[in-house]
Amino acid sequence: MRIRSLGVIDDAVVELSPGFTAVTGETGAGKTMVVTSLGLLLGGRADPALVRIGAKNAVVEGRVAVPAGSGAALRAEEAGAELDDGVLLVSRTVSAEGRSRAHLGGRSVPVGVLAELADELVAVHGQTDQQGLLKLGRQRQALDRYAGDAVAGPLAKYAAVYKRLKAVGADLDEITTRARERAQEADLLRFGLEEIAAVEPRAGEDVELAEEASRLGHAEALASAAAVAHAALAGNPEDPESVDATTLVGGAGRALDAVRSHDPALATLAERIGEVQILLTDVAAELAGYADDLDADPLRLSAVEERRAALTQLTRKYGEDVSGVLAWAEAGAQRLLELDGDDERIDELTAERDALRGELGALAQELTRARTEAASRFAAAVTDELASLAMPHARVSFDIRQTETGAADGVEVDGRTVACGPSGVDEVELLLAPHPGAPPRPIAKGASGGELSRVMLAVEVVFAGTDPVPTYLFDEVDAGVGGKAAVEIGRRLAKLAKSAQVVVVTHLPQVAAFADRQLLVEKTNDGTVTRSGVTVLEGEDRVRELSRMLAGQEDSETARAHAEELLEAARADA
Repeated sequence: MRIRSLGVIDDAVVELSPGFTAVTGETGAGKTMVVTSLGLLLGGRADPALVRIGAKNAVVEGRVAVPAGSGAALRAEEAGAELDDGVLLVSRTVSAEGRSRAHLGGRSVPVGVLAELADELVAVHGQTDQQGLLKLGRQRQALDRYAGDAVAGPLAKYAAVYKRLKAVGADLDEITTRARERAQEADLLRFGLEEIAAVEPRAGEDVELAEEASRLGHAEALASAAAVAHAALAGNPEDPESVDATTLVGGAGRALDAVRSHDPALATLAERIGEVQILLTDVAAELAGYADDLDADPLRLSAVEERRAALTQLTRKYGEDVSGVLAWAEAGAQRLLELDGDDERIDELTAERDALRGELGALAQELTRARTEAASRFAAAVTDELASLAMPHARVSFDIRQTETGAADGVEVDGRTVACGPSGVDEVELLLAPHPGAPPRPIAKGASGGELSRVMLAVEVVFAGTDPVPTYLFDEVDAGVGGKAAVEIGRRLAKLAKSAQVVVVTHLPQVAAFADRQLLVEKTNDGTVTRSGVTVLEGEDRVRELSRMLAGQEDSETARAHAEELLEAARADA
């Protein structure tokens, strides 16, 4: 997997060849644009400040050679990307407003997809990574990464048990520290459930009672209306001259029946009138019985209103309607069972917590053994690499220790109660003895800037042998180094480039001389806009740039001779 080209600096395209590429230029010439652009292509945070003033957006594009069937290729295909002859096109656009868009193989994808590919595409290291290596947590992560499955397996088991232990502990704390509040909550629930049980509401009862109350309260008006409607449909027996709807419709039907045989359309209308007459007769009969069935008992009305008042008391406290009250009662009963079972629950949780602590202690011991074994191999490998980086007498080791504690949340390991965390009980610290007779000291205290750069490079080279990444980008990790040490760093990077693509942003001519290819980043200013350009240095141009890096003077004969000597030594070492 190789980065073939990267459009990173203004409108220029940086061609990154396989092997070792050095990016040089004067301080502030924009060399770190390479690092920034690669970071964007790999899902890094988009900063609108990267967009030039007056421009709408900034665009970064890259062409990455990806072998078919590799993890990166498969993930890209899952996202809908297409490979062009084994080349994956990646682009990122950042607008001046801060919006960001990503494209992979011609398809728009979430930025997170680019981040998923990052681990398999390129490893980026800068001076901030050196500072990160000073943190104990990062040193433990480096050791775990080197150990691979030997630590990853026990660590996964440990993390799962630790997560469950924290959950059980949180439940115990809630029950024990909130005992008074939980007792008060239980009393309120009991009172509410007893109040609801005394009324014994039924689902939908409030709606039924409301309808009945309305009917009872308007009984006289309902009976009078029914009587008037019945008289209109069936006639009034006390008024022989009254005309009713049933009689009129019957007359209309008889009139049509006399002539319906002469026209089918009229026959249809006659049938419909017959249906109307039947319907009117049925309605009239029901109206006649309605008044007889109507209950106008004031005692019943009083009972209904009293029942509605009782239900209103419940809905005012426990729900919008009776259905809500019943739902509250069901949930309250469940919660009360939980609260009443606190003592039993405490016993269960305490037993589970103790069992989990025992299991966690055993897993922590297994994890410590795996780390200790890996630390020995890791330290030996880094020490060997330092010998190739002009630190032949330096020795690297790891201090793996635990902190004893009397806290209740500790775990027992080898008869001691030690503090534990999500990554185990171990504190891992990288120690360096830079020369014979010097005691091993934490690299944060015992390593100079140049030594720290070489330790960082040695660690990465060791990783390359166990967990290789196709492309490495080093952003001035050789800061603070000079002389023979710089030559050894250049030689070691060239060796690493035989198995991976290596891109180095550097100010050191001793490092740049070992590169297979050297790129010069220069800034130009026309008075209004500052632009950065990239030039591939070859022959005389490369000698001039190395001379400038050595002495600050491109035309110094002494510097030119030294530059040519560096190039010849690098070629002879290849």
